[in-house]
Amino acid sequence: MAARESEVAAEAAGETTANGEVSSEVVADGQVQVLEGNQVETQPPQQQQQPPNAWQVIKGVLFRIFIIWLISSWFRRGSTPPEQSDPTGAVRQPSRNLFPKDTLMDLRVYISEKDHFTEFNSSAPLFWELLDLVYGDWTSGELGTGCYEHDGEIETTEHIRSNGSVFIHIYFTKSGFHPDPMRKTQYRRLATVSTTKMLNKFKRRKFQKTKNLLTGQTDADPEIIKRAEDYGPVEIISHWHPNLTVHIVDDHTSWAMGAVPPPLDQYVKFDPVSADYYPIIYFNDYWNLQKDYFPINESLDKLPLRMTFCPLSLWKWQLYAAQNTKSPWNFLGDDLYEQPDEEQDSVKVALLETNPYLLAVTIVVSIVHSVFEFLAFKNDIQFWNSRQSLEGLSVRSVIFGVFQSAVVLLYILDNETNFVVQVSVFIGLLIDLWKITKVMDVKLDRENKVAGIIPRLTFKDKSTYVQSSTKIYDDMAFKYLSWILFPLLGCYAVYSLLYLEHKSWYSWVLSMLYGFLLTFGFITMTPQLFINYKLKSVAHLPWRMLTYKALNTFIDDLFAFVIKMPMMYRIGCLRDDVVFFIYLYQRWIYRVDLTRMNEFGTSGEDIVKSQPDGSPKALMEKGEEEKKND
Repeated sequence: MAARESEVAAEAAGETTANGEVSSEVVADGQVQVLEGNQVETQPPQQQQQPPNAWQVIKGVLFRIFIIWLISSWFRRGSTPPEQSDPTGAVRQPSRNLFPKDTLMDLRVYISEKDHFTEFNSSAPLFWELLDLVYGDWTSGELGTGCYEHDGEIETTEHIRSNGSVFIHIYFTKSGFHPDPMRKTQYRRLATVSTTKMLNKFKRRKFQKTKNLLTGQTDADPEIIKRAEDYGPVEIISHWHPNLTVHIVDDHTSWAMGAVPPPLDQYVKFDPVSADYYPIIYFNDYWNLQKDYFPINESLDKLPLRMTFCPLSLWKWQLYAAQNTKSPWNFLGDDLYEQPDEEQDSVKVALLETNPYLLAVTIVVSIVHSVFEFLAFKNDIQFWNSRQSLEGLSVRSVIFGVFQSAVVLLYILDNETNFVVQVSVFIGLLIDLWKITKVMDVKLDRENKVAGIIPRLTFKDKSTYVQSSTKIYDDMAFKYLSWILFPLLGCYAVYSLLYLEHKSWYSWVLSMLYGFLLTFGFITMTPQLFINYKLKSVAHLPWRMLTYKALNTFIDDLFAFVIKMPMMYRIGCLRDDVVFFIYLYQRWIYRVDLTRMNEFGTSGEDIVKSQPDGSPKALMEKGEEEKKND
């Protein structure tokens, strides 16, 4: 439960824009300032935001590993791909790299405000020049790795400071040639390969107008409020990162035009005449963390840029290309499938800072966690679908679960969380509503219609629940629980109203209820403990589902203390453990009661009577129909 609620809170934290651009959200109690010397100072918000959920990060890693495996499978067939035919039926011949191994080449890097570069005769745009490089050389450079670095600064213009674009143009030519097509004697088409990339990144900064609902005041910077009034609730701001790495892939595979597997096909460029391919130039900004980007504004006269050139192996290039592959959820559109900055950085930070052995254990345990999560879901559905008696089960807890799921759904809708999370929470709400039909008799009253048009829904407790002592104990448990919940809810509501800022009264109600459920939601598990205590039995519980959920909670405990997380999340994991250990204690002290109905609607006496010898072994075995239900 704690992991699910923390995941929803994390997903509500940020947005992204189209074309993979990342949004940076600014709330009323937090802001970003750029100081002198291009330093960035972030003022922490007063209200603590939930970090990305660990499991969501790891699932992203597993998806990328799967993509890498798919791409790698293309290269297990050998260096020469099978013959391919074009639409006319002619066999396509394998191509070759236009730059053979050990070719001498020159590197020229130009910076321009235009995406098409033609100012070769001016020295101002030239940022870096390296002559007589050896293609495929892995031993040159200062560190003997074939890498070279260059530090420089780019002077900003009014265009750049006003959300203008900055482009970098990379040209590799064979030694003795020049990339300028106007130099007829020095230019050769097959001896020149180039690519262009926009250096700055546009991020969408969203302003949330929050205020104290009682005083009408806010702690937000007046300048931020003014910008929100001038530019609206969303502002597009150009951001800069001071590092960029450019690779030339050391690859001489005999690619065939039209037969390069995706996503590699977008990087391999063929000459239309010779059908050979140019050396692959790859911009590597994968390790540029989103938190290191800073906005370009009027106070910046120069932009720092450290550029690195390195050769890159085919295998590593496949890894980076797979990492940059968009999620399959992107068919929904970038506005619906959004990832906050913290989530995009979390995978990279884990790879950079986590011990490799711990990372391997994390991936293995995450797979086990996903399996347990699926099994818990499957057994939960199976339990309620095959349940014949409600004796010993807390019906009110099921109803309260519907209320809790509805609050979570309304909360994430109010905070404009991405569409994927909204769908998952909505499906969970539908399952909780389906459980209502299993614990109560739901009928349509066509005689007493609402407004004389819509049939009225009627809810009635099932006879197996009314005629048992479970209902009495369930009512008693919730009566005692209300003595604790309502005072805590009132105190939390007053605290939220006095000290926190909200967009509206509606948002205050949702955030107050969601925060209360996140903190004290585990208390709703205690009525079942009370019923077990009164009945002196636990045979009616869905033990398989509880066991799988408990194992997942123990895994959450492990990573709650290994991975950096808020203290409230760690406490949330431990409190669920305490409740489950109480369940285990009750299972130990309340021995097998032959007269008690189990989760399959049968009792121990029925099984004993069905055995000719009355063997006690029958108590530990299931019937054939029950095994099929598993």
